Amino acid sequence: MAIAGIMLLLRSVRLTSKFTSSSAIPVEFIRKNVKLRGRLRRITENGLEIEHIPITLPIISSWRKKPCGVLLVKLAGVELTETGKVWLQKELKPSQILWFQLLGREDSALFCYLLVNKGRYFSVSLNEEILRRGLGKTVLVKGLNHDSKIYWKIHRNLLKAELTAVKKGEGIWKEVSEKESYLEKFKGSWREIWKKDSYFKKIGSDFNLKKESYYDKLRSTYEAWKDNSLILKFRELMRRKG
Repeated sequence: MAIAGIMLLLRSVRLTSKFTSSSAIPVEFIRKNVKLRGRLRRITENGLEIEHIPITLPIISSWRKKPCGVLLVKLAGVELTETGKVWLQKELKPSQILWFQLLGREDSALFCYLLVNKGRYFSVSLNEEILRRGLGKTVLVKGLNHDSKIYWKIHRNLLKAELTAVKKGEGIWKEVSEKESYLEKFKGSWREIWKKDSYFKKIGSDFNLKKESYYDKLRSTYEAWKDNSLILKFRELMRRKG
């Protein structure tokens, strides 16, 4: 019983630890895509500096010193434009509370899905909102396992948000040449496959993704097109060539 109590205490200490650097975050937290809470300190050219707010337990917090430091957080799957950076500065308030879901880590940076509370029961993904407004472009999320369900869920949501901006001509997609260039890169790729499989439904002027068995179909298609990977990888390849 004493050993079990010690183990429980050690686990609680870990869960209530305040992380002040990306290297301090356990690997299992990244692997399990844990959501952490934090307070925005500032927005820089490299990303968002967020102070982690750990779970507090009175018994542990009473004797523990609170370390200082911030985490460098990047918007996973998003290549921000300069206009997007300006929008973030205006949208986020100093010391605003954010939730960030751990998706990957590279050097001192964390690649995360950032969530902002809008009202009591509603939250918005900053990653998706930026893409919906045409303030950035999708890129592959670093660190995620290609065979995981979350990999497909994240990329599907990001692509869906970006396509909304393309269709409406928002932000960077106001230019006809940009929109045509974007759609050109889809030819002979996953866009055509999705259209044939009715993943996109044209209703009036809107495109909507079918929800039923989306993941199962997408995975089977991935197996058949494994060498080509995801459409985002195709776009990155085309971008590099350009």
